[in-house]
Amino acid sequence: MGYILNIETATKNCSVALAKNGETILCREMAEQGFSHAEKLHLFIEEIIKSAGIIFSDLSAVAVSQGPGSYTGLRIGVSAAKGLCYALEIPLISVDTLTILANQLQIEKGIIIPMIDARRMEVYSAIFNAKKEMIREVQAEILTDSSFSDIEDAVYFVGDSNEKAKTILSKSNFNFVDTIFYPSAKEMSSISYKKFINNSFEDVAYFEPYYLKDFMLQTKSI
Repeated sequence: MGYILNIETATKNCSVALAKNGETILCREMAEQGFSHAEKLHLFIEEIIKSAGIIFSDLSAVAVSQGPGSYTGLRIGVSAAKGLCYALEIPLISVDTLTILANQLQIEKGIIIPMIDARRMEVYSAIFNAKKEMIREVQAEILTDSSFSDIEDAVYFVGDSNEKAKTILSKSNFNFVDTIFYPSAKEMSSISYKKFINNSFEDVAYFEPYYLKDFMLQTKSI
């Protein structure tokens, strides 16, 4: 088993991690208010490869965050991943972005709800149990005071929507984990390794990011 390069660009965090046998070896990431993925991503990839003392041909696969998230960020990450896979003739692996975000939190009991900001009171969200199993599929939804009100277990919210969610979600079983803000490539390592072992690969030529909803041209990126 060689190395897997993991790329996460679905949010403001431009993140690259190198893994071997499902363990993160190196990670390089930066989150900025203005998207700098186009400038930073390829630099981070080159730095990771050089720091690890390997060459690109040592990679066994490239994994990329598939979305949902920023249209621009996803396009940059997926384009880079596909380019590497095509040039190196290695498999492409996709990983759900909200799964990456949920994977950062460890709990013994309760529910994990990762949320990615989608402007105003809209979010991309999914629901996971304590074993990190997705029990409700990814949705684009508008938060209201009744959102997730049917859940009686302890709920842990993670992601960059927590600040606005706090203003409207007030049930006593709701907990906001403010230390987990963006998905990170270092949390992709175990997931992408399992997919590699199971030969769960994407078609490099036809794979597209999971935008979840139609992209609307606006003056400012998500």
